[in-house]
Amino acid sequence: MTTTAPEESYEPERAGRLLRTERDALIPLLRSAPDEAFALRTCCPGWTVRHVIAHCGSALMRVVENRFEEGVFSAESNERDIAERADWSPSRLVDELERGMTEAGNVMAAAKGILDGIALGEWVHAGDIREAWDEPGAYGGDGLADALPLLELHSRGAYSTAAPGLAVHADVDGRDEPLVLGATDGRRPPARYIGDAPTLVRLCAGRPLTGTRYELAGAREKELVLFG
Repeated sequence: MTTTAPEESYEPERAGRLLRTERDALIPLLRSAPDEAFALRTCCPGWTVRHVIAHCGSALMRVVENRFEEGVFSAESNERDIAERADWSPSRLVDELERGMTEAGNVMAAAKGILDGIALGEWVHAGDIREAWDEPGAYGGDGLADALPLLELHSRGAYSTAAPGLAVHADVDGRDEPLVLGATDGRRPPARYIGDAPTLVRLCAGRPLTGTRYELAGAREKELVLFG
């Protein structure tokens, strides 16, 4: 038997707030970067910073414009969206991303949770950009206050058709209460994580763990990956 997050834990404005918080931090960083910085490789296989921005901007504009054709957000669809922007200047890519981060939140709120995972994914990709540029705050910062509750809901399969992830009780540095990820199935006890929030995000998103410190009991690292 699996369980999902209770309805009362859902805040309709959370996804939009996460996007706007990240917008205010990321967009100035992107606008101040030289063009050659957009060609640096990220941890996303085959994608440069430019590719990540093109993907994020196109995904958010699909939300804003309600364009969800069959196969949307598949690997093939993502690559087509990136290819369509191959001739765009970095400033044009950033313009689209800024618009999407500003306008998508209202659509996500109206969708009552179904699209919130997109906001979480875009926030993780902002961390990928910071990581590629050796900037501080990758997978952390002010957005964590909204990203972690969204991660909890996403891990439980709430408001989506995704299967719940492995049950994990995460004792995160600086938080009084543990995060409860995934869902119990009655066959194994929840795993236990002890460490900081950015490292937990790295684990759940399948991002590199080099240089991190944490404790994980009752599960292997790859069992915590929810998306990536």
